[in-house]
Amino acid sequence: MGRGLLSGKVAVITGAASGIGAAVVDRFLVEDARVIAVDVAAQSSDRPGVLTVTGDVSDAATWRRIAEAAQAEFGRLDVLHSNASMVVRAPAHELAEDDWDRQIAVNLKGTYLAVNACLGLLREARGAVVLSSSVHASFGLPGHPAYAAAKGGLVSLGRQLAVEYGPDVRVNTVLPGPILTPAWDGIGAEDRRRSVAGTAAARFGRPDEVAAAVTFLACEESSYVTGACLVVDGGWSAVKDSA
Repeated sequence: MGRGLLSGKVAVITGAASGIGAAVVDRFLVEDARVIAVDVAAQSSDRPGVLTVTGDVSDAATWRRIAEAAQAEFGRLDVLHSNASMVVRAPAHELAEDDWDRQIAVNLKGTYLAVNACLGLLREARGAVVLSSSVHASFGLPGHPAYAAAKGGLVSLGRQLAVEYGPDVRVNTVLPGPILTPAWDGIGAEDRRRSVAGTAAARFGRPDEVAAAVTFLACEESSYVTGACLVVDGGWSAVKDSA
């Protein structure tokens, strides 16, 4: 049961159809928020308290539709959770230019477009923005050059936005580690074992555990937290097996 941490609030959540985004939608509803759930994939549109928007977060027209929907349907916007993400795995010398551009557009540019379109509403509500980055922002893992660049960019962008728009809008960033979402589909058992072994928690994280962190950063319980990064990785970034 929720505690009504987001009672009366309206939130936009991107990448909402699965994984962390879907878990954040579920948690926000439990906390009595109303949600605009955005994804490039079609979603069920019959959930009470949820307005679905199908669109590409790297397209400015999508964000105009989202902002217009927030104003028309709810008259406000209190929380923006910029979570949409994609990855194409390849080292830089093998990564196609189009694949580089697409990852930067979805993972990084989408947040710029979101703030560009929604800032007025967020300022009116003295709202909160939560960005989904990744431990890839701080650590190099083979085959992720564009993904890491975009996620690192989100960490810097989150700090910049916090400075730019405070005190009206708080902006914070979560950095998930190995969270068991559909992104792990097709990744072999040995790679999964190594990822789990590399955590202090000795297990994968769950999407709802990231959703709990996002909820904290979105609600008034974190009212003096802005420009911060919250790592949610089961101690993955703390574990080393050599001196």
